[in-house]
Amino acid sequence: MLPSTLGVAASFPPNLNSNIRPCPDPNSHEPRRKTATFHSPNQVIPLLRRCNGIDQFPPVHAAILKTGVDRDPLLLFKILRLCSAFRSMDYAARIFDGIENPDVYHYTALIGGKIVAASSLDAIRLYARMVGEHIEPDPVVIAYVLKACGFRLALEEGRQVHGQVLKLKLGSERPIRMKLMEFYGRCGKFDDARWVFGEMPERDAVAATILISCYSDRGLIEEAEAVFDGVQDKDTVCWTAMIDGCVRNGRANRALKFFREMQRENVRPNEFTVVCVLSACSQLGALELGRWVHSYVGKYNIRLNTFVGSALIDMYTKCGILEEAQEVFSELAEKDAVSYNSMIVGLAMNGRSYEAVELYRLMITKGLRPTHITFVAVLNACSHSGLVDMGFEIFESMVKDHGLEPQIEHYGCMVDLLGRVGRLEEAYEFIKRMSIEPDHVIWGALLGACKIHGNLTLGEKVARILIDSEAADSGTYVLLSNVYASFRKWEEAARIRTKMKERGIQKEPGCSSIEVDNEIHEFLLGDIRHPRREEIYRKLEELNDALKLEGYTPARDVVLQDIEEEEKEWALAIHGERLAICYGLISTKPGTTIRVVKNLRVCGDCHSMIKLISKVTKRKIVVRDRNRFHHFEDGSCSCRDYW
Repeated sequence: MLPSTLGVAASFPPNLNSNIRPCPDPNSHEPRRKTATFHSPNQVIPLLRRCNGIDQFPPVHAAILKTGVDRDPLLLFKILRLCSAFRSMDYAARIFDGIENPDVYHYTALIGGKIVAASSLDAIRLYARMVGEHIEPDPVVIAYVLKACGFRLALEEGRQVHGQVLKLKLGSERPIRMKLMEFYGRCGKFDDARWVFGEMPERDAVAATILISCYSDRGLIEEAEAVFDGVQDKDTVCWTAMIDGCVRNGRANRALKFFREMQRENVRPNEFTVVCVLSACSQLGALELGRWVHSYVGKYNIRLNTFVGSALIDMYTKCGILEEAQEVFSELAEKDAVSYNSMIVGLAMNGRSYEAVELYRLMITKGLRPTHITFVAVLNACSHSGLVDMGFEIFESMVKDHGLEPQIEHYGCMVDLLGRVGRLEEAYEFIKRMSIEPDHVIWGALLGACKIHGNLTLGEKVARILIDSEAADSGTYVLLSNVYASFRKWEEAARIRTKMKERGIQKEPGCSSIEVDNEIHEFLLGDIRHPRREEIYRKLEELNDALKLEGYTPARDVVLQDIEEEEKEWALAIHGERLAICYGLISTKPGTTIRVVKNLRVCGDCHSMIKLISKVTKRKIVVRDRNRFHHFEDGSCSCRDYW
């Protein structure tokens, strides 16, 4: 059934490495170079092992053909493995097609190479061809094809392979069970995955880790945790899988909880664990824990490679500590595009736009090829500082100098850049000229600019486009409502909110967090859950009185609701970032920098108020919102009120 379902691959795609020479033709009349002579396959195998690239293989292959040892099955298997290891699948396919009676080992070598070369569909078709030729599969090739089926989410084909496993009585083979569990998990068939897991006599940490990762890939963290809790002897990989799953699904606090438990169990983290924990610290702005992890790297001699180094740079920049990020960047013995990207992103987020552009130029000078992420970072830097001409120069260089086609994110950066400086009609025309279809994020960026610059006419035109879009998310609807409310069009604002409810779209609640004594404290609007809430609100009243003496008056116009003025003033006063700052003031020593992370864009009134708080308390306050960092000190902000 498998061959008829999948069909047989009639031809293979040409290899991208066009500079690789084809297999020598023994009948060619062209002059030949002098080649070595081999009398047995055993003489050839050591030479194959010494090949460092596929370009070193053709002379050896020519000698093999000349001396007639090219029919040896073991040697052909080794050659196929060599070609596959170097991802030269065109060469491997031609050698394979020349084998008169390929056996399961030859098929295994080529199927494995196809998977390494990310050609899983070809791997499945090859397996179908093998079965069609009545060659009995062994556990190794079955494990390979199940992996390919998992990559392709080829559920029907994978079930057929499972049927063959049962027919051949290979179900007790541990590698096959592991691959079956992974295959069903990748396809979202968790009942089947758990059945395979339950049938395993050795349900150890390795098997559980596969299931944990599959659940995490689908965002099923509670289910992953249930499997994790059932493991008796958890190893480093199992702990890391659980931590990574939490991080990837936005459960950074949960990830740190597991890391602390891992420490208590005396399980030593590896570099992958460290990177996952640093990523959690980055999400939460947990600087002190991030610093502790950094010291752990040095203490236990975890290598500061680009993988770990980039995670450290990302952590420090997302905690607003550029100096320490730059120290890590300088310490890296080898810097690749990923480490440069991390540093450029960090500089851009923290308002150091010119430095970000200079580092991008240094990266080019060093001969490193920029990636799509590089250009998102450097274009964001231009946007944060209104560098329009520089931004367009860099944008145009993507195709002209680096052969990279702009993606939706790059177009979004350019629309944001034009919108921030008030060139709204130009931004609108730019969107209409885009070579790809604009999404709701791009239209939302223009709509936000219309709100800031008070262009209701264009704003309503963009709003109609967004309302007709089925892809709009909660942020888009909230922005639409806020635009109408900012022009006091309360009925239109209410209509958008009603449409949100009809479509079952929930508004993301604003949340601000602060790290104190290695613990993350979160605050929502008007939060009264904190055990020190009475002290927090007393400090808030005290600050309000002090700020009024400094001339602060609430900007009620930023409250986009049709309510009384006094209610607007109170709604502003209880924003989560203000509560987080008050908690920081009562919980830390005078002079300590207060660092707050907010999941939404900071409002204009909070921005004005925090500037004054930094002045009257003589504290440096760092706020990271959805877009960037704000470093408040002595009554001013690093963004220069341009955000």
